[in-house]
Amino acid sequence: MLILSGHSSLSGWKIFAIIYLALLACSHAVRFFSPPETAARPDQNVLTLNALAHDRTLPQHVKLAYDDLQPDSVISPPVVLLLHGSPVASITFRKFAPELAPSCRVLVPDLPGFGHSTLRIPDYSIRSHAAYVLQMLDSLRLSRVHLVAYSMSGGVALHLAERAPERIQSITMVSALGVQELELLGDYHLNHAVHGLQLAFLWLVQEGVPHFGYLDDAFLNVPYARNFFDSDQRPLRAILTQYQNPMLIVHGRHDPLVPLAAAQEHYRLVPQSELQLFEGGHELIFSKPHMIAKQIEAFIQQAEQGRRLTRSQASSERLALAQQPFDPSQISQAQGIALVTLVFLLALATLVSEDLTCISAGLLVARGTMGYFSATLGCFLGIVFGDFLLFFAGKYLGGPALRRAPMKWFFNEDAITRGRRWFEREGAKVIVLSRFMPGSRLPTYVAAGLLRMSFWKFCGYFVLAAALWTPALVAVSTLLGGKVMEYLSLYEQYSWRILIGLAVVLWFMAKLVVPLFSFRGRRLLVSKWRRLTHWEFWPLWAFYPPVIFYVLYLGLKHRSLTVFTAANPAIFTGGFLGESKSDILNRLAGADGYIARHRLICVSGNEEQRVQAVKSFMHEFSLSFPIVLKPDVGQRGAGVSVVRSEQEMRDYFGKSEGDTIVQEYAQGYEYGVFYYRHPDQARGSIFAITDKRFPVVKGDGRSTLEELILNDSRAVCMARFLLNQHHARLFEVPAVGEVIPLVELGTHCRGAIFYDGEKIKTPELEASIDAVSRHFEGFYFGRYDIRTPSPEDFKQGKNFKVIELNGVTSEATSIYDPGNSLFKAYRVLMKQWRIAFEIGALNRARGIRPVPLRELIRVVRNSYGPAKAQEK
Repeated sequence: MLILSGHSSLSGWKIFAIIYLALLACSHAVRFFSPPETAARPDQNVLTLNALAHDRTLPQHVKLAYDDLQPDSVISPPVVLLLHGSPVASITFRKFAPELAPSCRVLVPDLPGFGHSTLRIPDYSIRSHAAYVLQMLDSLRLSRVHLVAYSMSGGVALHLAERAPERIQSITMVSALGVQELELLGDYHLNHAVHGLQLAFLWLVQEGVPHFGYLDDAFLNVPYARNFFDSDQRPLRAILTQYQNPMLIVHGRHDPLVPLAAAQEHYRLVPQSELQLFEGGHELIFSKPHMIAKQIEAFIQQAEQGRRLTRSQASSERLALAQQPFDPSQISQAQGIALVTLVFLLALATLVSEDLTCISAGLLVARGTMGYFSATLGCFLGIVFGDFLLFFAGKYLGGPALRRAPMKWFFNEDAITRGRRWFEREGAKVIVLSRFMPGSRLPTYVAAGLLRMSFWKFCGYFVLAAALWTPALVAVSTLLGGKVMEYLSLYEQYSWRILIGLAVVLWFMAKLVVPLFSFRGRRLLVSKWRRLTHWEFWPLWAFYPPVIFYVLYLGLKHRSLTVFTAANPAIFTGGFLGESKSDILNRLAGADGYIARHRLICVSGNEEQRVQAVKSFMHEFSLSFPIVLKPDVGQRGAGVSVVRSEQEMRDYFGKSEGDTIVQEYAQGYEYGVFYYRHPDQARGSIFAITDKRFPVVKGDGRSTLEELILNDSRAVCMARFLLNQHHARLFEVPAVGEVIPLVELGTHCRGAIFYDGEKIKTPELEASIDAVSRHFEGFYFGRYDIRTPSPEDFKQGKNFKVIELNGVTSEATSIYDPGNSLFKAYRVLMKQWRIAFEIGALNRARGIRPVPLRELIRVVRNSYGPAKAQEK
């Protein structure tokens, strides 16, 4: 019995998910152990063929089941091969084949991938099916046959005629496809996208629904979709123009799947062909088997006797007509069911690419396949439907779902946040404008759902936006359609070069040109340029290599790469990495009055216990909010937060994963004081002082906070970080003169501005810092972070609080003064490291053992994990 209670209880959807996954696993197990094909019918014959993929013969074998109907009293009858379409297999000819059997030998195969032949094959294309049929003819030792091809197998028959023209006596095309231009949307790439969408849907249903093998044999299944997805009709036009033997074309006047225009174009391209039209649609082979069998039998008998035209016997008028290029204007527009089908396919294709579909719709109009209104309507309906899907994704899936896979792969949360703020400020105008702004549609529409915007209001706005965008794009494509088709063959010849060039152009446009059309984009480009050209913003991997090489040199000089870890024997790894900040502050306790009050909050307690521990600390020292919470082990200000309420404190503990320090919030000016003392010296020295400034912006009553940040010459350098930090207020408009602090922490990588504070240095300050340091036995080298309410008092060595002390990897951060050169920064850092090695070497001589290199590498690996990035 499964008992669910307390924290172990499972919600309804989790129980459903477990049951569903269990059923799915069972379904896959049943399918895995099932035979790869169904057994042939008792009246079928079976051949074993070699598997094929892209014109290559594979070592696997494929079973091909077929019917062989032979007349009883006819000597040497014509051999007729019936080729079925997709998805229906040889059952297509259940009524038709017996009509031919009295006078012909009729072969009716289940092509591989269908019916009772092997279902799982590497390649389902019409070209591979033609190769399978050739193997079949070789196995049966048939030198010549008449082909009757239905629907999709029109392509199989034509490929057969191309590969073995001497073995094909005649071809009858029944409702058969052919030239690419008159198949579905008329463009290979767009058709391929539609077929890919169909394949993806059917594959997801087949693999994601527990059906225990039932859907493997369904009417619409993956082999059916693969048949279309793997096939390429572009070569068929050339094959038709080269075909020499008799051909009969049988077609329904109202075929919605293969339009009448396709049959008429095939008739034009094959001058010796005959076209017979019947009332009806694509199902002629089922609805009128006797009528069309009578016509086809007569044609086959005449072709067998040599009384049907070949290409060389065609009239000069037909030959001349066949030589003319394809003229779409001569093709009658789709009507009725055919038109409805095209409109539906256009709507479906917009889910793959809206703009590409609109362009292709314009080409269909230019070709005369359909009218402008119908093409625009199909695109419009699909676009609006896609917009609604995005809206409902935001409304019903919500923020948490968008932050989890697979949704997070497609939705950028930062972009969605910007869209939400934009809505709050601009309202309906956002929806219409986003249709015309590249990259803004998806996040904006999802944000509309996240904001719980009224559906009917949303509907009206998006119908308006799509009504403005779609007709214009289809119209432009229609007007340029002729030019586009003129260069189509040239494009296919050089397509890979064009695609590479287009990718480069699109990248350039997206990264450099498109941002120029908005204030935000222009200022973010300025931000990127300044961060690229000002070394103080360079990432560590770009800035530190010269320093690292110098450190390696020092390691060789001192015969130890890690001797610097002995510079601070009392600190773990000398303060290189992984040291406890609370332990360091506790060791400074002797300098009472100069150390900010603090306490370690261990992660072992639950969230409520940690909250109560902070409250106890605040009560003990009579503190009120704000207070500072920060990780006990951390670098470069990561995880440090100024907490202003109990709720903010609870939010912090809800996210923190390690031990936390709670510390009083010391207001005032902040400085970084780098101190060192050689073990053989009586007094230490200040190596450098950093004057840390916290940037602010001042309101003008007109600009939003985002605009103020982007307009500020310094803040723009940290624009990405600052915009993210203040995302909740970006669209507020501060009052005239209102000062908005942008940064609260004295960390360069989080927006603080560092200046050289040498002017602060005085003998009194140096003596005071040395006195504080002497309380920490085993400390010789590092940087204090200090807050003071008065710079003048600080210069006198009084009225300051140490909020943090860092060891050997702390920098003399005065190097980041905007007025410093790169070479000066390197000179200071190299001198700093030289001193660290000297102190470490002196301590080693006194018996202090440096951290072994292997141990130091382990500490680095544990602290950062694989490929964890750092910021300056």
